[in-house]
Amino acid sequence: MAAKNQHVVPRGNKWAIRKAGAVKVTRRFDTQKEAIKAARGIAVKQGGEVFIHGRDGRIRERDSYGNDPFPPPG
Repeated sequence: MAAKNQHVVPRGNKWAIRKAGAVKVTRRFDTQKEAIKAARGIAVKQGGEVFIHGRDGRIRERDSYGNDPFPPPG
C-alpha cells in the first residue's frame, strides 16, 4: 500500500512530489500549495495518503484518501 503514498518534499527553494519508496521526484513545483494539490489528486485516484513535509524535511501533516475503516478504531 505504501507505493500509492505521495510525499510533498522541499527541493532547494522549490517543492516536489515523491512517491513513497522512490529516490527520484515525480514532479517539481514553485510552491508547496501547488505540490500539495497535485499530490492530493494522485492520492485520490490511487487511494493512498499524502505526507506533507516542512522545510526541515519532517512530516508536518498527512491526509488519507484510501479505504479508511469506519468507524475508526479507538
